[in-house]
Amino acid sequence: MAVGYSAVSSVALGLMAATTWGGSDFAGGISARRSPALLVVASGHVVTLLVLLAICGVGHLPLPHRAEFLEGSLGGVEGSLALVVFYRALSMGAMGLTAALTGLLTALVPVLFGLWTEGLPAPISSVGLLLGCVAIFLVCYTGRHSPGHNTPPVALLLGAVSGAGFGLQLILLKLAANDGVIWALTSARIGGVLGMVSILLFAWPRHAQDGTGSSRDKRVWRGFWRLGILAGALDTAGNVGYTIAAHTGRLDLAAMVSSLYPGFTILLAAILLRERPTGRQTVGMAVALASVVLLSL
Repeated sequence: MAVGYSAVSSVALGLMAATTWGGSDFAGGISARRSPALLVVASGHVVTLLVLLAICGVGHLPLPHRAEFLEGSLGGVEGSLALVVFYRALSMGAMGLTAALTGLLTALVPVLFGLWTEGLPAPISSVGLLLGCVAIFLVCYTGRHSPGHNTPPVALLLGAVSGAGFGLQLILLKLAANDGVIWALTSARIGGVLGMVSILLFAWPRHAQDGTGSSRDKRVWRGFWRLGILAGALDTAGNVGYTIAAHTGRLDLAAMVSSLYPGFTILLAAILLRERPTGRQTVGMAVALASVVLLSL
């Protein structure tokens, strides 16, 4: 009975993470249409870090051990680098297959790690994990008739690297949670902010000082932080759900359910922006639902 309850709890928390992560991507995507995505992400990271530090201080939470703090910080740093690599891959005009590969590896890396450290799950859960992989690929892959479908090998390589980086971040969050979920999230956010600040300092484009880009620069900076903070808050809420699910249950189950978040981004786009999902994506969301049901049993 306890195993069943644990599975249901992990799936529920994973769905919470998938929902809020999907909302975070939607909010960040809307804001990134006007402002650089890295600027939007950095603003959300900084504000949520201040909130997490305040919670740690007000709650008088004991400081984590060095190993757990380093694991969380490393996850934050390499996660921010993986994000930059992912954006670079998408900028090559090959979003369909690249995004699908990234999403698939984001789930597969922690799933394989979980299978190695925790052993095989029940047969019905194994089928659910397999269906989850299929669902992620169907939801993320827009098809060969989409713009930029001629995917260059470099884009696929970068997509694979970013997916492995995101998957490693999920593993490190679970390990860091051994000293408490809040400090795990805080240490990861510290690393993420340091990574983002470094990227902005060293990779931010230097516009020519001829006055031609002044109006554009003003539009970039105007109000970018509003949706950035919303995206950061939703991302943090998703991190809470995933980390608790991974800490209290099986890593592979928590990672797979949480990695279904692109489906919720598509649903929000369909509801709020009237962007209809493709037939393949609709099938993928149906397969994702079947995966969640099997993982709950």
